[in-house]
Amino acid sequence: MLERFKVPHEDQVRVPEDSLRETVTAVFEKMGVSPEDSVIGADVLVSTDLRGVETHGVSNMLRSYVAQYNQGDLNPRPNWHIVREAPGIATIDADRGLAVILGPKAMGIAIEKARTVGVGVVTLFNSGHSGGIGHHATLAARQDMVGLVTTAGGTQVVPTFASEGRLGTNPIAIAAPAKSEPFLLFDAATSAIAGNKLQLARRVGANMLPGWVADREGTPIMEESPVRERGQYFQLPLGGTREGGSHKGYGFALMTEILGTMLSGVLPTMLDPSGGSKHSFVAYNIAAFTDVDDFKEKMDRMLKMLRETKPAPGFDRVLYPGLSEYEEEQDRRANGIPLHKEVIEWFDDITSELSIPRLRVVDSDR
Repeated sequence: MLERFKVPHEDQVRVPEDSLRETVTAVFEKMGVSPEDSVIGADVLVSTDLRGVETHGVSNMLRSYVAQYNQGDLNPRPNWHIVREAPGIATIDADRGLAVILGPKAMGIAIEKARTVGVGVVTLFNSGHSGGIGHHATLAARQDMVGLVTTAGGTQVVPTFASEGRLGTNPIAIAAPAKSEPFLLFDAATSAIAGNKLQLARRVGANMLPGWVADREGTPIMEESPVRERGQYFQLPLGGTREGGSHKGYGFALMTEILGTMLSGVLPTMLDPSGGSKHSFVAYNIAAFTDVDDFKEKMDRMLKMLRETKPAPGFDRVLYPGLSEYEEEQDRRANGIPLHKEVIEWFDDITSELSIPRLRVVDSDR
């Protein structure tokens, strides 16, 4: 994650992984979620924070989920069910369940189908937010498969040349295992900037950069400026402007609509604002395509070459997707997860309100 989005050192409060898992699990249970599903939800959020992806960890998302459960927008105990199935595919109605919790289950089904027929594809509709979809993709990578996940929902992103929002940030994630190198994990929005990153920027006092958003007329804002209030801007597709390649981000966003929405047999949010989020989970069984060890060795060679590529002037090294997150995870497991002091205050309030143990802090009597 770029430095501009990270919690300033003076605002950091580090918390141990086990305490954060315990507290987040307890919050989910207080929302009426089953103990088993609460553990899954906490795992997705905390694992995302461990990898340094604060946009989709507890900082931004947990309070949003609490509000949605309290308002009745999310079903804490959904009767999710498969509505269509074949040996390699399944379509699931989430019954307004949170995809943070149902996503791992959907990917689990895809993985089992891939063991049988080589590829498993599962679509999930009528759901809540999926969290960091890279987490779901890695579930396949840890089973010697390639995981591909997409999500669609929302209308905050304008198509190229448009003055009205029609698409969500519609992220795409892919994960693939290697033998010795940290596995590849690419997880990115198809908008110029992830929506939650704008909220992180506001929290830490960082500005928006040119080409991230458009004004309410659809005109791209091409100068650095403070983060505007929600509703005062539209987000731009990846690329920002047509000259910068926004048609590519626009096309990728439509790709996620086709894979998660159309294949589920439902309408995109632009046509049905009440339809919830839609997702696709794909697992490719490497053993069905080629030798697993050979695949991993070739991945190692490619990732090592990328990592050892000579950097351009002014840069220390070249990264590949997933490397910096792996390194961040090692540090955070050892030294605690840095949360913004404002997030700690929210946790203090919610744990008091719900009568659950307060979040512990590293090297503190809290």
